[in-house]
Amino acid sequence: MEAGVSGPPPRSLWRDAWYDLRRNPLFVGSALVIFFLVLIAVWPGLIAHGNPYAANLVDTQEGARAGHPFGFDVQGRDVYTRVVYGARASVTVGVCAAVGTAVLGSVLGGVAGFLGGWWDALLSRLGDVFFGIPVLLGGLVFLSVVTGSTVWPVIGFIVLLDWPQIARIARGAVVGAKEQDYIRAARALGAGNVRLLLRHIAPNAVAPVIVVATLALGRYIALEATLSFLGVGLKPPTISWGIDISTASTYLRNAPHVLLWPAGALSLTVLAFIVLGDAVRDALDPTLR
Repeated sequence: MEAGVSGPPPRSLWRDAWYDLRRNPLFVGSALVIFFLVLIAVWPGLIAHGNPYAANLVDTQEGARAGHPFGFDVQGRDVYTRVVYGARASVTVGVCAAVGTAVLGSVLGGVAGFLGGWWDALLSRLGDVFFGIPVLLGGLVFLSVVTGSTVWPVIGFIVLLDWPQIARIARGAVVGAKEQDYIRAARALGAGNVRLLLRHIAPNAVAPVIVVATLALGRYIALEATLSFLGVGLKPPTISWGIDISTASTYLRNAPHVLLWPAGALSLTVLAFIVLGDAVRDALDPTLR
């Protein structure tokens, strides 16, 4: 290279991560599956034209036939239509719970790591209290007194119980970032605490939070299905894979298709989000390069 001619500018962590993700077949495949799930969650009528609540007892537990590829459930409702409409509740719970825990945990953990002192001690002990609550036991207690049938109580419960995990990650990232030389230089130049936190520390500490939140998406979807299966999560008339699996479990021997299709959709969704989270983690972890 000639003297005085500089090479291409170095790529940032985010550009490097995106470069790697585009060439990762696992990321591309899982992203396509998740895009399809989000699409049918928003517009289920694109691929399902029936009424998920329409029941005809004449068709009870009948198998697949023309126009009804997944057969009928114990009330004579089309299983295919219910599987498609069930994606809305699962995707909504997973995405909203992940965003909620990421925001709440990042704010509390970031403030604790940045301010330190008694703020750090107070928020850390508060997080330890929530860490000590078993998730399923907490769900059985908290959601058993909720009479609504919407997804918001389940989302609120997950955010309330799982924010300490994100908070610990955010706190550690902020504590590490605020000791860097560029932070000391910015402080010496007169940057205030708010500017330091929002402009310099947060952009460099957000990567591990995104990784953990992405990995947690599949876990939240599985947790919603588990709570709904136990009867304390989503409740009818909301359509949920967990509710349909719970109803179908009693009739597994006579009509296995009623359980296998929603269970298969749930497994595929959780797997897609886990694979996506693993790919994002590998791309954003500099130690793996």
